Amino acid sequence: MKIGAYALPNAVFVAPMAGITDRPFRRLARRYGAGLAVSEMISARPELRASRKTLLRMDHAGEPGPVSVQIAGADPAMLAEAARFNVERGAQIIDINMGCPAKKVCNVHAGSALLANEALVARIVEAVVAAVEVPVTVKIRTGPSRERRNAVRIARLVEAAGAQLLSIHGRTRACMFEGAAEYDTIAEVKTRVGIPVIANGDVATPEQAKRVLELTGADGIMIGRAAQGRPWLFREITHYLATGTHLAPPAPREMGAVLVEHLDGLYDLYGDEQGTRVARKHIGWTVRELPGGESLRSAVNGMTVAQAQRAAVNDYFERLAA
Repeated sequence: MKIGAYALPNAVFVAPMAGITDRPFRRLARRYGAGLAVSEMISARPELRASRKTLLRMDHAGEPGPVSVQIAGADPAMLAEAARFNVERGAQIIDINMGCPAKKVCNVHAGSALLANEALVARIVEAVVAAVEVPVTVKIRTGPSRERRNAVRIARLVEAAGAQLLSIHGRTRACMFEGAAEYDTIAEVKTRVGIPVIANGDVATPEQAKRVLELTGADGIMIGRAAQGRPWLFREITHYLATGTHLAPPAPREMGAVLVEHLDGLYDLYGDEQGTRVARKHIGWTVRELPGGESLRSAVNGMTVAQAQRAAVNDYFERLAA
């Protein structure tokens, strides 16, 4: 797959997830086979550019290209300026967030709230495309609500405005993350536009990835929550799609080494105090189905010293491997 001048190794993408897809997560996902990893959303508001949160989200040190940065907002001129600002700092692809259903995002008319204003969607994409020379992509949902699934109209507007790729989560804004994703709307969008369409929602196994591609006719898939604690999922899915065969699951030693690498990346990015807090959820996701995982999760949740947290994880996986 190509996005602009960038040839990607495959079309299995990492979904942008606020508080999750930071630099350490993206680097691991790419190493395990993801063709593209989109950043956490970055607010278009200029007064937030110097905040610690924004600066950390803009950190792409050591990250393989192309670097895709997602921006969020509701004002076309502000989003255009945010796109320019991020391109000047290394963004090679700009993704516009029109899919986040979180209340704090939708309450300022951004994210999936934009789907209710089709004219504004078109103005935003036109403004961002005109502002930068890098490819612009867009992530949406199937509509504001089940009664107003307007993804086909949105997709055609987005394409006409110059976007080069569209990702669609198979739920409406009103659905949040409840219920099962539906793929009929994504399939219809695919037949109505010429740009690549990426399907997102409820892809947790290689078999599900293949099924969603078959049901939608999409050009690729985007994986979010299923990859939490499982960066090797991208390796498993890309292998299965290419060969039709399954890879063996990672052994405990590999899982432990990957998690420790992730922890070291978090400590490096955030510092010990914040890094140990952020690490807790990733440790919990990794060990949630492993013997004694709950005990480890409880132990590390009380730790604020990176060295102690890392040692506890190391010891756990050494015992598991033995």
